Amino acid sequence: MAKSATLYRMATDEHICPFGLKSKDLLKRKGYELDDNLLTSREETDAFKNKHDVKTTPQTFIDNERIGGYDELRSYFNKSEAGQQGTTYTPVLAIFAVTLLMAFAFSYASNFALLSLNTAELFVALTMGVLAIQKLRDLFSFTNSFITYDLLAMKVVRYAYVYPFLEAFVSIGMIAALPAYTVAPISLFIGGVGAVSVIKAVYIDKRELKCACVGGDSNVPLGFVSLTENLFMIGAGVWMFIK
Repeated sequence: MAKSATLYRMATDEHICPFGLKSKDLLKRKGYELDDNLLTSREETDAFKNKHDVKTTPQTFIDNERIGGYDELRSYFNKSEAGQQGTTYTPVLAIFAVTLLMAFAFSYASNFALLSLNTAELFVALTMGVLAIQKLRDLFSFTNSFITYDLLAMKVVRYAYVYPFLEAFVSIGMIAALPAYTVAPISLFIGGVGAVSVIKAVYIDKRELKCACVGGDSNVPLGFVSLTENLFMIGAGVWMFIK
């Protein structure tokens, strides 16, 4: 006997409910024949909520029993809560993985050896650039997090607003092969201050903080990742002088 479900979801000219679409997709993937009912106006949506005494849509019904919204539907199918929960390294891993593949791609297109110092330099530069973008997309949130552990930003708050621009400059300067004296000192400075700050906050003071490395609204824990970012900058600065 075919499994069937009834779904009510909001889909107006102004708004299509994303959770309604996700509920529809989940039910179809679970093999349900779906009676998909669109609530095409605010008035129709409000009337549905009043009739069934619910506060939100979408709403799914299976075997004439109301299951609820998207989160309740996932729970019904014994699936974990939607979205990332708690601290996670996913944003950083995604950035590192993509920038590494980009470095390989650039080296391949330029006929450089994939496993070479050129690829490593590109990887560091691209990673710093993407991390700078993550910070620049919301400077306010980034600074709110950064000034809680960076030793210089604690004393000079404006440094927190300048930091992402300096990181972006180092990234662009490395890719453009600008003279070392214009880029390396900045890389060494921000990387050095950052590394000392992370070591003090995490490994000496034992504070549990969120890392501002991918922006102030992330759930990436402060520690190894941020220290790696700063060591990248220190290493890049040293390498530029040697090179």
